[in-house]
Amino acid sequence: MKPRPALITSSRRALHQQLVESGTLSIAETPLGKIASNADKSQSSSRALSLHVAEQLHAHTAKKKPGQSAGAGFEHIIAEFLEATFPYMQSVRPGDWSILNVGSSRRRDHLAVYEPYTHLASLAEAIRLNPDLGASLGNNYVISPDILVLRNAISDDVLNQDRVIVDEHTGTLSPVRAANRAAPTAHVHAVISCKWTMRSDRSQNTRAEALNLIRNRKGRSPHIIAVTNEPTMSRIASLALGTGDVDMVYHVALNELMIAIEEKGSDDAKELMHTLVDGDRLRDIADLPLDLSV
Repeated sequence: MKPRPALITSSRRALHQQLVESGTLSIAETPLGKIASNADKSQSSSRALSLHVAEQLHAHTAKKKPGQSAGAGFEHIIAEFLEATFPYMQSVRPGDWSILNVGSSRRRDHLAVYEPYTHLASLAEAIRLNPDLGASLGNNYVISPDILVLRNAISDDVLNQDRVIVDEHTGTLSPVRAANRAAPTAHVHAVISCKWTMRSDRSQNTRAEALNLIRNRKGRSPHIIAVTNEPTMSRIASLALGTGDVDMVYHVALNELMIAIEEKGSDDAKELMHTLVDGDRLRDIADLPLDLSV
């Protein structure tokens, strides 16, 4: 009897199947030939690599979805992948977890609902009452995440499950302990930015929001992650190279992209791929649940 595939392996396959069946990833017949829905049709390398990957994933021939629709669909599929994998990492990362896809319902103060960003609610209210304050501060406090990974505050019953760890005398300030707040709130464990494709302005936006997340927190910084299906290495590198802002860039089909680059890519693309992968700046989506356990 054939053994069942591992959870992450089967969830990765399901992610690719959803991309295809939803029409988010598709192949269009055009005067330039077949073009995958994540290709930059003005760039021959993008067309070649994206088509190679799309064919490996058995994408159908269909009309391309509008960019905004494709982006929203991509966010939803990534959130479903995380829901199917990360909460089951209890052996190494126990907790009461939830995955929230907020990209389609952006609000200026969305993060202000959760630790360590609850103070931003007071700031937003002060700016609402005094618009001049907003003009002085700019938008450096505005953060619009796509997906949040949240961990609920922990009750004393859970904390004291194996032995008495907390009581009424100490440990009374940490928001991790639900008893310390009249209205306990979840903590942001990870903020995930989903980029169906990348252009230079999009990578800069992601970097700017990552720095805002780091600067505006009152507590530990959450994981700051980017997930993409961009086929060209130079554009992936525009976000992945360097350190200090984004933890890691994850590609939804890195293995397939590596095959495409070996067969269709330039020497520069091959070198960039090795630089990013060997330099721990680019990983496959299957690595994300494992990395979130740290």
